[in-house]
Amino acid sequence: MTDPAVDALRPGALPASPAGLDLARLAGYLAEHRPELAVGPLRAQLIAGGKSNLTYLLRLGDREVVLRRPPLGHVLATAHDMAREFRVISALAPTEVPVPGALLLCTEPEVIGAPFYLMERMPGEVFRTRAQTDPLGDERRRALAMAMMDTLAALHTVEPAAVGLSDFGRPEGYLARQVRRWAGQLDRSRSRPLPGIDELRDLLAATAPEGANAGRIVHGDYRLDNLLASADPVAVHAVLDWEMATLGDPLADLGLLLTYWDVLGDSETAAGNPVADGLGPRAGFPTGAELIDRYAGRSDVNVGPLHWHVALGCFKLAVICEGIHYRHTLGQTLGEGFDRIGEMVAPLVAHGLTAARER
Repeated sequence: MTDPAVDALRPGALPASPAGLDLARLAGYLAEHRPELAVGPLRAQLIAGGKSNLTYLLRLGDREVVLRRPPLGHVLATAHDMAREFRVISALAPTEVPVPGALLLCTEPEVIGAPFYLMERMPGEVFRTRAQTDPLGDERRRALAMAMMDTLAALHTVEPAAVGLSDFGRPEGYLARQVRRWAGQLDRSRSRPLPGIDELRDLLAATAPEGANAGRIVHGDYRLDNLLASADPVAVHAVLDWEMATLGDPLADLGLLLTYWDVLGDSETAAGNPVADGLGPRAGFPTGAELIDRYAGRSDVNVGPLHWHVALGCFKLAVICEGIHYRHTLGQTLGEGFDRIGEMVAPLVAHGLTAARER
């Protein structure tokens, strides 16, 4: 069995590149634009677990950095903007929100086949499965969950204009626009009958609130396994995967977090699912209600009823899962864990309909 890392020689050589990268072109680009990084052999390894943008660990001599690029093949419009990711982590660097150091942005697709950016490799672990979270014990699981909420509260406290992000989105009408956006994405990736999903879309569109907290920085996919964290001592070292960040209503982040935590993490119908198997009270973490209480105590955001926002989270995640399922059927996914992703759509739609009707 070959090593998953791939060695590349200096520019001009013909290295075997991992899927999604052209190491010879990348080495040449770094030599021209960031010569301090072009030292020693260039090696690359796909980091397992990504269900959307592709993430690689690059070894440049003795230094390790991380490269992010869009997925292969069928890419939904506006969903994989490398420049937006790079901009937001650059802007948040001087704040209390932990982010990787931004190193380089390349918007020229001819270099590796798509735009990409480089960021510092950060310490910590991505807690994704019960095999990782079960050994922590209740005390550290609880502390880790609370640190996750403290970090989200810190993000939502940042004033966008103070970090140069006042034009990062259109906060007015954000929630209604989210429904339209994900409905459009659904139309572009629908490849099979999806009972109930159109009803959920219509319910959300008809009942979208104005959003009393509009204008905050919204992560767009905030959850435990989008953090690099440590459990001994408990700390959050970096928030990752900023591809859907914008300005909007922070309650959308809470609704999506509860979708991962309570819907997928604690649902018998979704037990052992490939999206959030290590999360939620079923795995010994605090309840979703406890997480919201923690957040409310550390944020100035007005947290009211979240039924609609959970329904939006279910709809959004169902559309994302369907898009990944579609790419997987076309053979356009890299890594493992995609074969069951389509199974998550039905329970998400069912829970979304329940939440939407509770308004």
